[in-house]
Amino acid sequence: MATENSRNLPNILVIMSDEHDPAVTGCYSDPIIRTPNLDRLAAQGVTFDAAYTTSPLCVPARLSFTAGKYISRCGAWSNQCWLPGDEYPSLPRMLNRSGYESFLGGKMHFDISRRYGFIEIYPASSNRSHKTGQELRRDPADKNPNFLSWQERSSKFHVGDDSRIMSHDRLVTQHCSEFLRKRERSDRPFFMVAGYLAPHFPLIVPENYWQRYRDKIPMPHLPSGFEESLPTNYHQLKLGFGLTDTEPDTVKLGRELYWGLTDWLDNEIGKLLDALANSAVADNTLVIYTSDHGENKGDHGLWWKNNMYEHSCRIPLIMSLPSRWKGNQRRESVCSLVDVVQTIADIAEVRCPEDWNGDSLLPLLDKPSVPWKNFAVSEYYAHNIASGYAMLREDAWKYVYHTRINENFAPERELYHLQADPGEFNNLATLPEHAHRIEQMHRKLINEIGRDPEEAELECRADYARGYQRD
Repeated sequence: MATENSRNLPNILVIMSDEHDPAVTGCYSDPIIRTPNLDRLAAQGVTFDAAYTTSPLCVPARLSFTAGKYISRCGAWSNQCWLPGDEYPSLPRMLNRSGYESFLGGKMHFDISRRYGFIEIYPASSNRSHKTGQELRRDPADKNPNFLSWQERSSKFHVGDDSRIMSHDRLVTQHCSEFLRKRERSDRPFFMVAGYLAPHFPLIVPENYWQRYRDKIPMPHLPSGFEESLPTNYHQLKLGFGLTDTEPDTVKLGRELYWGLTDWLDNEIGKLLDALANSAVADNTLVIYTSDHGENKGDHGLWWKNNMYEHSCRIPLIMSLPSRWKGNQRRESVCSLVDVVQTIADIAEVRCPEDWNGDSLLPLLDKPSVPWKNFAVSEYYAHNIASGYAMLREDAWKYVYHTRINENFAPERELYHLQADPGEFNNLATLPEHAHRIEQMHRKLINEIGRDPEEAELECRADYARGYQRD
């Protein structure tokens, strides 16, 4: 039974979408998209311009958020992974021990046997898979495109009034809204994740949402010769997803539908925010909007996520608690999902385990001039690549290290200056004048993760070979 919140701690509502590139949001300066509800939340809170996922893939990002650690430090390598035991010292477990009640409404992409301290508000199909612990990698010698993958996925680019995404997300809104309407001020403080699937593919949207963007979305810009310059792993992504010969009309339609589905998601989030505003707990609830990762939507010749370009690894992050922070504020500081975890723990007065990653954003939220580390780390060790890679964003610089594929391949690197080259088309990694910067950033990447990415890659391969043994 819930007991009174004697310390007057804030409730915490995390709204986590799936595959939302923040560039497709009004409050992130998209002049075409209609996202009035997220824009309203930004007007009531603080928007972070340079927030990053810990991994540009669903399960690793969400397990990292649950565990408070980088994915290579909790074995969250791919969509087939889980944390080492349901009793793992997770964020919801830490909050529960401090007097909170933790609830899950919708997707976190957990294995059916694990909830890590969450009470599930309703049975969600997105949390009922059976993880194997295994994953398929690409042979770099294989140059055969998997055209069936693109054909299957792009066949679900069309207008429609329902889909598994929309059906799921309507239930998220319904059940989470009902929870908020029933919550009393005298109840224990809650931590709830409302896990939406949109704007994740399949890109199916009602006619009126598509018509808003038809013939209005610009096509991706690809400089001549750029695709040939991609790292080996990104070539393998294109081959693995069958993206070597995408039809312009299909790309155009997919982009229009993605904008439409983001608009549709905003409408669902608006219903949830209205339910909160009309509840007894409205004035003492921290609202956090974010996503597990972004979406390429044809940019850089890629779709889905799985890489370290901004469209894939940058995420939206809005935090609103009007009783503490004035609205319409922005922070340009670099941060990541593990920093969000530390922020949640900090405002809940929870002491995190010493081995968790990240830093609380509360000082920066309270005072924008406070010194901040200004860097973030993201990692990818999952499918359709030949080897894992890790990214460090520091100030205006982004460094990506691709681990050694085998004895015939040297590690590959990317280096971009995001102010001078926001499109990330000019890889500076091979220029001698940047050798010292790469050395410094690589050392910082190792220090932050706690080991060399080459060691993480070897452990990942061993874990994939072993897989999981179920009881």
